[in-house]
Amino acid sequence: MTNRAEGRGGRLVDQAKVALHSALQKRNLDLVRNPFPVQVATAMKWLELGTVLDIGGNIGQYGAALRASGYQGRIISAEPLSDAFPHLARRAANDSGWTTLNTAVGSAPGEIEINVSANSYSSSILPMTDAHSLAAPGSEYVRSEKVAMTTIAEILGSQGVDPAKTLLKIDTQGYEGAVLDGAGDALAQFAAVQLELSMVPLYDGAPLFEDLVQRMTEAGFGIFALEGGFGDPRTGRMLQCDGFFVRNELMPDPSGTF
Repeated sequence: MTNRAEGRGGRLVDQAKVALHSALQKRNLDLVRNPFPVQVATAMKWLELGTVLDIGGNIGQYGAALRASGYQGRIISAEPLSDAFPHLARRAANDSGWTTLNTAVGSAPGEIEINVSANSYSSSILPMTDAHSLAAPGSEYVRSEKVAMTTIAEILGSQGVDPAKTLLKIDTQGYEGAVLDGAGDALAQFAAVQLELSMVPLYDGAPLFEDLVQRMTEAGFGIFALEGGFGDPRTGRMLQCDGFFVRNELMPDPSGTF
């Protein structure tokens, strides 16, 4: 009887740990020795970067995680959703180094329709595939709304940003290609870029892992770090990860000399 009760208790503890880990991952946090935001903040310090363009800021998870990891530079977060943006704005309100923009970011300025998911952070301009919705119940679209759209190039100009001292982070649920298009020639000038990389089609028309890696390679970047992200709990297969890219000439020497 005792062994059986202990076994049930152990399973409950394990299940609680998995649930907590999953919840933290969705907020770009983790209970590990070197969580990815700490790794990013460390890389930014080493690269001497003073600005982050946080494209797809949602409710401010990414910016808050960087602040908690020691990053003290400038953050510019762009978020189009009418329900998520007020949370982002409140989170940044008492931080003089954190600017918020209520806009989508894409290949050209204007207006566009975005699909709003039940969990907010899976919202996308692109249609969602079954591979996504089946692996993440609760991510289905519940409505759509029209939002303003700008480009990376416009943000660089209006905010006075030097891409050579900036990390461009894009979390736009499959719309990464269009966001990169809107950077134009400035893409190759960024010191670092962080992208969501999908192994399978999660949104119709979205570029996959190999497409974005090839694009970044052609733009003069190499993979600096990868972080496991969204997976299918039914099979254990990884569906998406975060890729951190750094311009080749800024990469640390693998021999240990910098």
